[in-house]
Amino acid sequence: MKVFLDACVLYPTVLREILIGCARAELYRPLWSPRVLEEWARASRKIEGGEVFSRGEIATLRARFPKAEVLPGDATQARLWLPDPDDIHVLASASDAGADVLVTLNIKDFPRRDVAAEGIKLQNPDAFLMDLWLVDGATVARVVEDVRATAQRLSGTPQPLRPLMKRVRLPRLGKALSD
Repeated sequence: MKVFLDACVLYPTVLREILIGCARAELYRPLWSPRVLEEWARASRKIEGGEVFSRGEIATLRARFPKAEVLPGDATQARLWLPDPDDIHVLASASDAGADVLVTLNIKDFPRRDVAAEGIKLQNPDAFLMDLWLVDGATVARVVEDVRATAQRLSGTPQPLRPLMKRVRLPRLGKALSD
């Protein structure tokens, strides 16, 4: 399954690490565009040193997933309409890459009928990861636990699963993994 990841799910770190961890476990094939990666790098400027760190992470992702980066075609971009013209490149890239799913936190910016017309399913990260969990719960649980343990180690503070998942907007997954 090919899944296009919008910039808003690549930043913040915990959410990205869970999504990419599932891709590393071969639960799906990730896709993104150069512009999405650039948006992530620019968003990370909010944190001192964040952009430098993000650019390093981007280089690592490009090396780990060399076929993930896709460019939107001019013709596809020209025929699409979205409420926010700055999001057209996301849907165009996903469409031209043959993505099965577009994962974004900005669901309202992508009218479902327009996304569906491209043969793509629109999902927020919680719904997407829940679908993966239903297929391979053990692998998703392992990825989430690895990310939680790393967050705890790096922060030096306890990172209980449910509150962490709620903070990164994965409440359903957090509940499923806690039950």
